[in-house]
Amino acid sequence: MMKVNEKVIRDMYISMKKIRAFETTAMNVFAEGKIPGFVHLYIGEEAVATGVCRHLREDDYITSTHRGHGHIIAKGGDLKFMMAELFGKSTGYCKGKGGSMHIADASKGILGANGIVGAGHNIAVGAGLSAKYRGTDQVCACFFGDASTNQGTFHESLNLASVWKLPVVFVCENNYYGISMSQAKHQAIKDVSDRGAAYGIPGITVDGNDIFAVAEAAEEAVKRARSGLGPTLLECKTYRHRGHFEGDPGSYKPTEEQEEWLEKDPIPKLVRFVTENNILTKESIQKLDASIDKEIEEAVAFALESPEPEISKAVEDIYYDIIEEVRVR
Repeated sequence: MMKVNEKVIRDMYISMKKIRAFETTAMNVFAEGKIPGFVHLYIGEEAVATGVCRHLREDDYITSTHRGHGHIIAKGGDLKFMMAELFGKSTGYCKGKGGSMHIADASKGILGANGIVGAGHNIAVGAGLSAKYRGTDQVCACFFGDASTNQGTFHESLNLASVWKLPVVFVCENNYYGISMSQAKHQAIKDVSDRGAAYGIPGITVDGNDIFAVAEAAEEAVKRARSGLGPTLLECKTYRHRGHFEGDPGSYKPTEEQEEWLEKDPIPKLVRFVTENNILTKESIQKLDASIDKEIEEAVAFALESPEPEISKAVEDIYYDIIEEVRVR
């Protein structure tokens, strides 16, 4: 097991619990009809984003997915701006125009969540190439699901990253489902990490619900990338507790399977570890939880109090403006 101290474990617990609290709140306010559009929740997968991002610096990059809230929080995203974006408010990260699936914060290396399956792979390669071209030791962590590894972008990206030895850590969050189809039906392989061999890069599979297993594997992958040795394909086996999106009952998931994975919930697993090993007390955990709940409440209040975007601003900050600017020049 990787060497950890009380502060590291405390920080990882806070990250995981903050993601869970944010997502649970998003689930509730969406059910109340307060959030427009779609939301795809990260509940159950918190250990992956937390374990990977704890080894990233603020100037490192991540690319995300439609299920991206957890990645953004783990990388240091502001909860108020995130919540405001979900509510479609002008104070949101994308001024209310992006919604749940398109949050970005370049100042923190968050290159954007993405509603297009597999679109983050190529962006991550671009970020890795940029870092190598500029001679920095920055790293990009590319998060994606198991089904996206059937896309051409996945194979193109691994090939280029391998050939050019780019500083990219490809993180497959294998939650066993592509929308409603199980991995067993859309892939002949059991472990996505096997695909790393085709491109001459390490392929590693870990328990994505074990924060220590994820963090240990991510530490090595990030070190490899930062030292110029190239990419790693890290597969984290995990499970989403909810449907593909809010409103999807998830009836295609067998009851026994769901119950088995709920028993493997990464947060109670970490709580048992820290209490049994006298790292954190139940009282200290309760205080941390209360502080997180307050932060989430403040984020919701900020979103509710924020103004709606003005109609006159509808075409600002979009591709059209860039074209117009070039034409004028």
